[in-house]
Amino acid sequence: MKIEIRLFLWLAPFFLGAGIVYGFLTDWEEPVGYLGMPLVGGLMAMVGAYLALTARRIDPRPEDDEEGEIADGAGDQGVYSPWSWWPLVIGSAAAVAFLSLAVGWWVLYVGLILGVVGLVGWVFEYSRGQHAH
Repeated sequence: MKIEIRLFLWLAPFFLGAGIVYGFLTDWEEPVGYLGMPLVGGLMAMVGAYLALTARRIDPRPEDDEEGEIADGAGDQGVYSPWSWWPLVIGSAAAVAFLSLAVGWWVLYVGLILGVVGLVGWVFEYSRGQHAH
């Protein structure tokens, strides 16, 4: 995670400075630029800080080893459920929510309800049934 931490934390001051320079170049008349760029810098700093805190709690990754080989990263990378239908439900909910832009705002409520059902089902997938832990 070392390179990711550096990338995010070093770009944060860049965006802050770019927002200040942009403000001077536009005589502070366009708020989107001189407010938006420092906000992007703040978001970069938040992501960098999160990655730095996470890097302290986990073991070093194979990517962080200067002498590492590609085969060092082989094996399981996480817990995935190839049999799960819940991502399809969440994708359908997103499609219904975007449909509300064309049809009407009332369709958004249907999409939100479907999305909450899909998210709860996906989160609690391993809590009940044949795959319960």
